[in-house]
Amino acid sequence: MRKLLAYPLTVLYFIAFGITLIIFHPVQWICLNGFGYKAHKISVDWLQFFLMRCQNLLGTRFTFNNPYILDINRPLIVVSNHQSMYDISPIMWHLREHHVKFISKKELGKGIPSVSYSLRHGGSALIDRKNPRQSLPEIMKFGEYIERTSRTAVIFPEGTRSKTGAPKPFQTKGLEILFKKIPSAIILPITINNSWKMQRYGKFPMGIGNHIKFTVHKPLELANFTNHKELITSIETIIISSIHP
Repeated sequence: MRKLLAYPLTVLYFIAFGITLIIFHPVQWICLNGFGYKAHKISVDWLQFFLMRCQNLLGTRFTFNNPYILDINRPLIVVSNHQSMYDISPIMWHLREHHVKFISKKELGKGIPSVSYSLRHGGSALIDRKNPRQSLPEIMKFGEYIERTSRTAVIFPEGTRSKTGAPKPFQTKGLEILFKKIPSAIILPITINNSWKMQRYGKFPMGIGNHIKFTVHKPLELANFTNHKELITSIETIIISSIHP
């Protein structure tokens, strides 16, 4: 019965999702080219808000539990597990004061209204995960940008999304580069639960009635750690310990 109900709700969701992307694409262009970075960022923030409202049509709820006060004048490195594309909008919306940027696969930089434009022009890094000669310098450049501007880098060290919610081992190279290039950063571990259930049936229909939860863990001062490999292991343990089946 639940899956049957998911079919009409998914159609409604995709209509709303598509309209939102189409509307915000020219809005972003006008904001960026007419008024600059600040206006463009505001348009991207509100894009995330409305993308979350689209998911509400599927009965999706969001809880973002962050009991910590974060300095908006310090660069952040957000490290999180990765369960679906639906991880992204809540992080961007709830941490919007920190100017959130992503390390994303280059394929997302083309062909998707609003999303591709935001990635290409908003300060995120687009990498070819199969080509270290391209990806590593791009991550270095991205880290330098985050350090210089005191903005926020989000990285999903698992590399690819977990389709069942079960965590995958962290790939450490990207984190090691960010730690080196953003020495003044505060590290913010986040655990995501239930996002994978949005695609429990595959791409169609969508999962319905899910409660996606984001748990923000205690911020860590990067400068207090000299052994970055041990630090990554510790972050991975913190994140994984709060993943629930």
